[in-house]
Parts: sequence; C-alpha cells; structure tokens
Amino acid sequence: MNRQFNKTSRRVNLETVLLLCLSLFPFLGMAQRPAQPPISTEIYSPEKLGYKLVWEDNFDGNALDTTKWKVRGIGPRAIAYVSEEAVKVEDGYLKLFALKQGDSLLGSAVGTQDRFMPKYGYFECHAQLQKSQGVWAAFWLQSKKITQGEDPAIYGAEIDVMEFFKKLGDDIISHNVHWAYGPNQQTTRGMQSYLEGVSEGFHTFSMEWMPNKYIFYIDGYKFYEVTDGISNIKEYMILSMEYPGNKKDIKKAVFPAVFIVDYIKVYQK
Repeated sequence: MNRQFNKTSRRVNLETVLLLCLSLFPFLGMAQRPAQPPISTEIYSPEKLGYKLVWEDNFDGNALDTTKWKVRGIGPRAIAYVSEEAVKVEDGYLKLFALKQGDSLLGSAVGTQDRFMPKYGYFECHAQLQKSQGVWAAFWLQSKKITQGEDPAIYGAEIDVMEFFKKLGDDIISHNVHWAYGPNQQTTRGMQSYLEGVSEGFHTFSMEWMPNKYIFYIDGYKFYEVTDGISNIKEYMILSMEYPGNKKDIKKAVFPAVFIVDYIKVYQK
C-alpha cells in the first residue's frame, strides 16, 4: 500500500448526498438515528480551528510503541478473545485484526490508559476500515471512572468517535456517547453519518471535545454537534476490532478482517 495520500478532500455535493440518504431511509430507519450528510460544506482542520499538535503516533517501525500504547483487555471479550497476536505494526501502519483460528476467534485492542490521558482537544485518526461484516473497527475514548457514578462531568463518558458497522451500509459511519455505566446508563443514541466512498481507501475520523460539546467530523466535514454526556475529566484513547455478543451475528464475517491505522494525532489549544 502507498503510504502517501491526497490530503485535499473532495467537496461533497450535499444535495446529491441528501437524495441518496433519502433513498436509503427504509433501511436506515432500523438504526437509532437516520443517516445524514454533513451539516456544513466547509472542510475543517484542527489548525483552522486554532489547535496545535501535542501528541501523535505514525506507527513507524515494527512494534507497538509501548510508551504510548498497550494491548488492552487481553482475555475474553464478547464472543472472542483479545490477543496480542492480532495486533501488528508493519509497513508504517498499525494493523488490528479479527482472526479465526480453528474454533477460536481473536480480537484486538490497544489503548493509551496511564500513558496519555488528555482532557479536551481535537482527536484525529487516519485509517482504512475493515471489509467484513459482523466485526467492526472502532476509535473511541474512555474514562477510568465511568462505572463510579452517573454525572459525566465528574465520572466521564465513553466517546465513540467512529464505529463502522458494515451491515448498515458501505458509506455509513456511526458515532455515540455513553455515560453512567450501570442500571441507569445514558446515551446520545447512535448517530449515523453518510459519506460516499468512506469504506474504500483511507479517511480521517475526528472528534472535537470541548467543555460544553462534542463535534464529530469525517474527512474534515462536520456531521454532528452534541451537548449531552460531556466529560470534564481526563480520558484515554482506544483503537479496536470488535465482535458482537452472539455468533449468529458473524455468519457473514470474512476472516481475517483488518482495521489499518495510518496515524493518530491529538491537538489542543
């Protein structure tokens, strides 16, 4: 794969995208929210928004940089087993696999817990999504205190910058915010973004986290602004390949599936 890419985003024709979304509504209605096109034609960048780079990993070399990441949650997760074997750094990329070995299913996750835990900023992932249904790529932030109380300002939130459930369609990315883990768990409800061609090649998935809102972006286009579930504490980043909780949901899965990450960058003001 060519590590070089064209950083100039093509402008989205919102009228065309909206018509395509409307044609998909009978199917998308099964999702928590209907898929929507960008809410602005402007292409944003962290620099344009006044942010400066404070942390990055370009995944150079042949091993995970353990000063920045660790393989997260080794052991059973959903119907699979998170394993170091499913995490590779090669050719300038982090590769997170979903693997099938005989009757065993292996998943993968890496996180910055206790290594880099910022509060607020612009979080950017440049990556290529998995090709398979059943399993899904995810880029998210998590709080160490989320199970300790219900106020997200104090105990934090799970911030799903990006999840790619291919069963929803090739051109749909999901975002979400969850807080108050436990019997009274809250959510913003799943937000679905439509961007033609997002399942092919590399794209940028970003989230701006401020004291009073989150903003979700794909390739610099703004899709959602959210004012619920705002965390006001430090959190850590996670990259993962996830499995469902039931094996019947991976009937269409094709192994190996891989989530390829080119870089992660964090900007702050």
